[in-house]
Amino acid sequence: QRRVAAWHTDSLEPNAPAMSGYDRAITVFSPDGHLFQVEYALEAVRKGTTTVGVRGKDCVILAVEKRATPKLQDPRTIRKILTVDNDIALAFAGLNADARVLVDKTRIECQSYRLNVEDNPTVDYVARFIARTQQKYTHRGGVRPFGISTLLGGFNTDGVPELYQTDPAGTYYAWKATAIGKNSKSVVDFLEKKYVEDLAEDAALRLALKGLLEVTEASGKNIEVVIIRKSGLHWMKEDELDPLLKELDDTADKITKLKETK
Repeated sequence: QRRVAAWHTDSLEPNAPAMSGYDRAITVFSPDGHLFQVEYALEAVRKGTTTVGVRGKDCVILAVEKRATPKLQDPRTIRKILTVDNDIALAFAGLNADARVLVDKTRIECQSYRLNVEDNPTVDYVARFIARTQQKYTHRGGVRPFGISTLLGGFNTDGVPELYQTDPAGTYYAWKATAIGKNSKSVVDFLEKKYVEDLAEDAALRLALKGLLEVTEASGKNIEVVIIRKSGLHWMKEDELDPLLKELDDTADKITKLKETK
């Protein structure tokens, strides 16, 4: 009887939300065409840490806001940017545990591809695999969607840098520059105004950091950055980031201008 009541909430309670009952099973569409569990997974992404990706002329920059770690915790165990293959890196927003499982699956697929094809997997192949895996978890009973969106940086078969985004619904897109996670809309608006074609590595790095600084504090301790080059991945250290962040941070200038206008 309880189950029947759950499915007919609309008829029993006129003021009940229209989604009642339809968010309990991943495989059931609501009458207006929504899969509520997928939308809830997207909401988990929106609450995740801000993640920015910028494609340059010969590189891809991934920059992530890191949350403060407890004093006694080893910060090396908290990673928001992960290596998927020799020259492919993945940054994510959402649930850390889901990211770990999805990245492990992807690493195995990359090794299997190399074994069968005797070549490195391209970033678009890896993006398609991740999107396909995420989509599988939206139409089978007994599972739930992955609560993460990812940004993937790497190179295609012609050696051209590419940036891809995947989401819990299983869709994937190629971008010139984008952001996911908390306050991502503000960062995307900033990137749309400032992005230009064929950015040099230094200009792409500065754009990614300035986008992140729109919504977070300027400190090497709470920002993680990787530069993806043809030669491999370069993880920026705190002592490399700090002087650059101090140069780019114009928060003090903004506060001064606001006081002057008042």
